[in-house]
Amino acid sequence: MQKTHFIGLGVAGNFAGHLEQAGEAADFVKIKTTEAIQPKAIFPFYVPSESLAQADKFLATFPLSHDCIRFPKDADNLQIEPEVALICDVEYSDGKVTALRPTHFAAYNDCSIRRPNAHKICEKKNWGAHSKGISATQIALDHFEPSGNLDQFRIACFHKRNGKLAEYGIDSPTLGYSYFHQKLIDWIIDRMNHQPDQDPMNNIAELLKQANYPKKAIISIGATRYTEFGETHFLQPNDTSIIAVYNGNLYSHEQISAMAEAEEFAQDISALIQKVI
Repeated sequence: MQKTHFIGLGVAGNFAGHLEQAGEAADFVKIKTTEAIQPKAIFPFYVPSESLAQADKFLATFPLSHDCIRFPKDADNLQIEPEVALICDVEYSDGKVTALRPTHFAAYNDCSIRRPNAHKICEKKNWGAHSKGISATQIALDHFEPSGNLDQFRIACFHKRNGKLAEYGIDSPTLGYSYFHQKLIDWIIDRMNHQPDQDPMNNIAELLKQANYPKKAIISIGATRYTEFGETHFLQPNDTSIIAVYNGNLYSHEQISAMAEAEEFAQDISALIQKVI
């Protein structure tokens, strides 16, 4: 992943039950939504700008890695967050986002420090280089609409320690996202233009301006639910995090588990294998 001029954003609360499992539901109690299943907010994880406010300067550090996670010095409650990332073109008019056009998707690890007292969501997301992950295998979207190729895919997540593999996330269909397709895109555009700097949220429009309106965005669209193991186990140095976004019409979960055990995946699977260092 090159340090291209893109903004990195994530969607919080787009898979039913994840925030509760992550102990983060209380962070969003003041945020009003128009329907129960609506995601809570979007957050920045990377902003390519030299002019960020002092409190936001950490967001200018490029955090993505294809193969490792750097263990943070000040926390040990680090969890994998298995997601799909959309790689998008962004269009503007008069400083407002007018279109968001997804072109590719990939397995993504929104790896997070569980900080119950964090002021902003983003404070849990970027602690320096190699703090997040995106697969080097990015799959072209035919269209991000019902019956598109992403609809056939599933998200699986595994954890390996001392050679022992465990299921960390519940194997879930992409169609399990609460907001998906154009409904998700329209909501993200609205949040990019109108989300206030309030409680756990950042003003994304101001960050876009400070980044000189990047024409690309990598947007992680929400983490799946954890297994009981994933909910209660945190990453440690020398662990391995494995996320696979795979076509459920072509592969069974058992086949994906075997590939995860071997740490070798078929070329048409977007896989992300990261060693904790």
